[in-house]
Amino acid sequence: MPTPASRRTLLTAAAVAAVSAVGASAAALRHHVHGSAHPPDARSRTRDLVARMSLEEKVGQLFVSRVYGHAATAPDPADAQSNLTHFGVRTAAELIGRYHLGGIIYFAWAHNTRSPLQIAELSNGLQRAAASAGAGIPLLLSTDQEHGIIARIGKPATLFPGAMALGAQARGAGSTAAAGRAARIAGAELAAMGIRQDYAPVADVNVNPANPVIGVRSFGSDPRAVAALVAAQVAGYQGAGIAATAKHFPGHGDTETDSHVGLPVMRHSRAQWEELDEPPFRAAVEAGVDVVMTAHMVVPALDPSGDPATLSRPVITGVLRERLGFRGVVVTDALDMAGVRQKYGDDRVPVLALLAGCDQLLNPPDLPLAYRSVLAAVRSGELTERRIEESVTRILLLKARRGLFEDASTTAERVAATVGTPQHLAAADEIAAGTTTVLANPLGLLPLDPSGSPKLLVTGADPVSPSGTTGPPTAVLARELAALGCAATAVPPGRAVAAAPDCEAVLVCTYNVPEGASPQRTLVADLVATGVPVVVVAVRNPYDPARLPVCAAEVATYAWTDVEMRAAARVLTGTVRPTGRLPVPVPGRYALDHGLDY
Repeated sequence: MPTPASRRTLLTAAAVAAVSAVGASAAALRHHVHGSAHPPDARSRTRDLVARMSLEEKVGQLFVSRVYGHAATAPDPADAQSNLTHFGVRTAAELIGRYHLGGIIYFAWAHNTRSPLQIAELSNGLQRAAASAGAGIPLLLSTDQEHGIIARIGKPATLFPGAMALGAQARGAGSTAAAGRAARIAGAELAAMGIRQDYAPVADVNVNPANPVIGVRSFGSDPRAVAALVAAQVAGYQGAGIAATAKHFPGHGDTETDSHVGLPVMRHSRAQWEELDEPPFRAAVEAGVDVVMTAHMVVPALDPSGDPATLSRPVITGVLRERLGFRGVVVTDALDMAGVRQKYGDDRVPVLALLAGCDQLLNPPDLPLAYRSVLAAVRSGELTERRIEESVTRILLLKARRGLFEDASTTAERVAATVGTPQHLAAADEIAAGTTTVLANPLGLLPLDPSGSPKLLVTGADPVSPSGTTGPPTAVLARELAALGCAATAVPPGRAVAAAPDCEAVLVCTYNVPEGASPQRTLVADLVATGVPVVVVAVRNPYDPARLPVCAAEVATYAWTDVEMRAAARVLTGTVRPTGRLPVPVPGRYALDHGLDY
């Protein structure tokens, strides 16, 4: 009987041979979309690899987990303790070996994303751990890098405007080229850091101004325009060699509950869903998107059972697979979110997701429990091993298509040559220049003339800064205006009214202004009452002006990252002409496509 060491040697040798066979077909696979069959030899070689895997290894391939720490084998003590608490191991390498994971998702809060070079070193360390564990299958490393308000990796990586800002740019330019260019550059930078899957683009059509979780993460409210932008970004990301992920199927754009904290219900009829929500996902599938992410939301028109879409066979298999013809990988939204945990326990959710037709199980709250539950479901007959193998096959074909069997590693030289280069940063500024939208300018106050060094006051909301910011939006906007020649000063709201009379204009940054009375509305009203011209700068949702007193000028930036604040300063001063157009209507104030020029 072989010793454990010799058995591992035999298993590894057999797996390497099979992996090499899959790798040989990767170049052919890369040129095929999901609407076409994979080459017969690729499927045959993948079947050979799957046949050599144990059940435990097959089940492990389905899971994409978080892990704590900046390094694969030497995390900081606090991160090692977090891993021990959550997973029963101290390091990422041990986690991969114990659970045969198919992927890891990076988060800033898990201390995975300190710098581009550190991320690349972490990626290489994780891939080395995967190569020495079990069947030696490379990991699919992923993150949420939507840009705009959702970015897990900050500077010095290039940060682009978010989806709604790109929607505004596209409506002004009459082209989706900038969105595709942004995705191509962003994808190249992720690949240089060893990340081969991005959970983007967002394919939700935001038709509800009260949507608390999508909003500016959507390209807009026009299904056809969103579909075109989604297709452009799918081509951009995948042209850069990484897997794009269209999300959140079947469409999260008309909900009033955040699925992170509750279970949304989307009330569209079947006809409304086909008209509003389906087109971007159909466009993604037709563009050959590698992955579609599910939504933790109930859609009674598609499945009256009350199950969230993630766990719904009628939605995932019936609509996504059969109606839309999607043959790629289906990944759940994160399984630690409240929306998928309200009806069933954490032991049942991963099993039900697989029964529904999902392939990848993203970030379960209790990985050991989820892993055991899937194994138990196979051994009891609730899930067949053939069903597991269907998902594993799709995942392995994706890894082959993205070149992971050929070379899953990266280098410091590649990071230096790709991430945050002057050319990429210039492209981000060029694209951002077309996003800022001037909504109102009745007095002709804009553009502000920086040649006279006008004295400007910048105040208002300072939301928590996302990655890609060097400070709160009021400070960043004041700094960028000063760099253009204005005498701009940022002050807190409590001092703004007293300081306003000494200034030529006041710029008020607003953030998600609610209906009715609010501190932000009061601040704007009090500043208007001083007689000093007031410019509203809506730094997130463009719906804010409809909930505020009429001002001397109104501008929408769609996010408050540095690149968008810099673009706003250039538009406010006339350094660039405003070309952005609203990708959503502002009820009671502005129509779709509204936007002013100078």
